[in-house]
Amino acid sequence: MKTNKIIYWTTTGIITLMMLFSAFGYFTNPDMKAAFVHLGFPDYFRIELGILKVVGALALILPMVPEKAKSFAYFGFVLTFISAFIAHIASGDPISVAVMPIIFLVILLVSYVFYRKVKA
Repeated sequence: MKTNKIIYWTTTGIITLMMLFSAFGYFTNPDMKAAFVHLGFPDYFRIELGILKVVGALALILPMVPEKAKSFAYFGFVLTFISAFIAHIASGDPISVAVMPIIFLVILLVSYVFYRKVKA
């Protein structure tokens, strides 16, 4: 059981930090604004996605958040990672850029599997 908790908190921590870091970049980094333009997204989507990343990250990491809300956060992040992969591929970005969302998707899935094991 201890190993399950370590794996869960490690993977969840990685996802949470990455989401908070990327949301901060969405709000403060002009290069991120340019990246959204490159991908063909409107500017308001960058702000919307940044806010939702903060909300989702908090939902995953805070223990008092109900299980249903955590499930929505996991689902939202799955959609985010898959959509990011597709957007990077469709805009002709190198595979080294496009594969990063898939790597984080795998980490997220490990977090979810071990969340279910810890809750059981």
